[in-house]
This record gives sequence, C-alpha cells and structure tokens, in this order.
Amino acid sequence: MGASAKVGIGCATALIVGLIGSFFLLPVIIFGGAGKDEAPVLVGELNSDQVPAIYLPWVLKAGAMCDEIPPALIAAQIEQESGWGPDRVSPVGAQGLSQFMPGTWPSWGRDDDGNGRVNPFDPGDAIMAQGRYDCFYAKQMAGHLKAGRVEGPLIDLVLASYNAGGGAVLDAGGVPNFTETLNYITSINALTAKYTKALAGGGAVPAGKRLASPLRVTALITSPYGGKRPSSAYGYHTGIDFGTAVGTPVYSADAGTVTFAGWNSAYGNRIVVRHRQRDGKSVETTYNHLFSLGVAKGTTVGVGQGIGATGNTGNSTGPHLHFEVKHGGEFTDPGPWIGLN
Repeated sequence: MGASAKVGIGCATALIVGLIGSFFLLPVIIFGGAGKDEAPVLVGELNSDQVPAIYLPWVLKAGAMCDEIPPALIAAQIEQESGWGPDRVSPVGAQGLSQFMPGTWPSWGRDDDGNGRVNPFDPGDAIMAQGRYDCFYAKQMAGHLKAGRVEGPLIDLVLASYNAGGGAVLDAGGVPNFTETLNYITSINALTAKYTKALAGGGAVPAGKRLASPLRVTALITSPYGGKRPSSAYGYHTGIDFGTAVGTPVYSADAGTVTFAGWNSAYGNRIVVRHRQRDGKSVETTYNHLFSLGVAKGTTVGVGQGIGATGNTGNSTGPHLHFEVKHGGEFTDPGPWIGLN
C-alpha cells in the first residue's frame, strides 16, 4: 500500500455476482476445440514457478476468495508491495509482505496460519488479509460502477483503493490522479503477466465452419444476435452473448491481427481481430466485457490461440462473452459462422 493508502487500505476486485443479466436463456451449447482429456489453461491461472514455494499455498488460497482476484494478481501485488520480503517495513510504517499499516491491520488481519497470533509479519496472515481486502473493494467498486459513481476498469479501481484508499477513489470518480497510485496500477498490471501461465495456442477452423468457436466450454446463449436494443446505437444486439464464469479462456476464432486491445466504456475490456477476407469482404471478430487481455494491438494470432478471459466489465449486467462478427464492415449473425445454425 502506498503512502496515500495509509488512511484506508482496500481489498478489491469484484465479487461479481453470477447473474447472467436480464436476458432469456437458450439451450446449452457445447463448444468443441479441446481434446477429450485436454483442459484449456485458464487465464489468470498461477504460474507457480514464479512464486516462492513457501508462500504458494497462501497465494492460491487468497486468490480463490472471489472471482475477480486471481492468484496471479495476488502474487503481482505482493511483489510490488514488498518484493516478497516478509519482514519489510516501509518508510511510512507499512508492514510485512502485503504492507498493511498498523491502523488498518486490525480490520483485516486474522490468525489464518493458526499460530496463535494475528501478525502482519506472518506471511499466511498477511496474504489472506490482502485477499479479503481486495475482494471487499472488488464488491464495493462493482456497486459504485453499477451506480455510475465511478468509472474505469474494475481491477484498476481495486488496486487504486488498496493504494490510495476507497474514499479517494470515490471522491475522484475513478482512479485518482496521484502519481504513486498510477504507477502502482501500471506496475501490478505488468507484473500480473509474469505470474500468469501462458495461454494455450494453435488449432484450425473446424470443417464445415467459417470460424472456430471463441469458447471451449459449455455455455448458455443469454442473448442472441439481433434482438431489439433501444439503448444501443445500432438499435439491435450486435453479437451473441454467452454466459460464462469470470476467467473462462477466450480464443481467437481465426488467424489474424489484433487491431484493438484495451478499454471501451461500453464494451469494457475489448479485443478486435482482423482476419483474412471472405467473399471479397473484410472480416473482423470482437471479444467484449473481458476480465483480462492476453494480447496487445499489433499481435498476430492463430486459430484457437488464447487471447483473454471472460469477465463482467463495461456496460454488462453479469459475467459473459459478447462475441461479434463484422463482414464487410457490417455486423452479421455470428451463429452461422461458428456453426450454431
């Protein structure tokens, strides 16, 4: 926690409810792609080789407290806070692996390691308190986002709350313009890649289909293509929504180049991939409301390459993947392209 966070350290990353939104449910669709015994690698799955073995069980446990705070984020935050130094004390008095201030610690610390004391210098106590703090702010900031009191990526709001305090985030209506806080968020987002397993890659468009599925799991269509949406600039639903848990791997539907990977106020975390032409017209696919991005603009991707993970970011009422296909610059029903109808 940075110096400005000393007033109210916060635990974040949204405990986002698994509501699938206000859409009706269609029959279950089972997507193919992974072999019978292959489990796709989850985005956010911890790269345990990077975590000191003595702390690994605690990082995994803290990273299982809520959907929006994976173990990789817990690990990245610890490296930024203390460099994995359990006895570290900062110049302003923050203590231990997770750098809790003495005034904040009593609200979050518990005897998680069962040694009879509640101590910020005990790694188990510290890491679990960090998880509780992060998940608290995840839930709180998700509520503020829904009410329009703050804006920005949820994870950034959680990290800003941990560093500068939830009150500062609410007062600013988003991430406060503090140099320390901005640097803190940038550093942890970059470190998260270090602690995340590489995504599974490679594949081919299945025979008889124009594109591969963006998912390899059982999923419900929570909103089909084309339904009337008065609030939409297009007047209709521009893609298909698949209800999935936060953190479900998302795969590129064809080979191509990433033309956008970043934040959009409506789509949340969003990826756009340009593919080869079909019928003399351009083809683009988009992947929206993601929890995390596994590629950057300009990246060349293959069919079935992991590019991100599902989430509940942007204008979203529940965890899902909003998948779009544009042909010749116009939205088209993704269903026939991936063999759904």
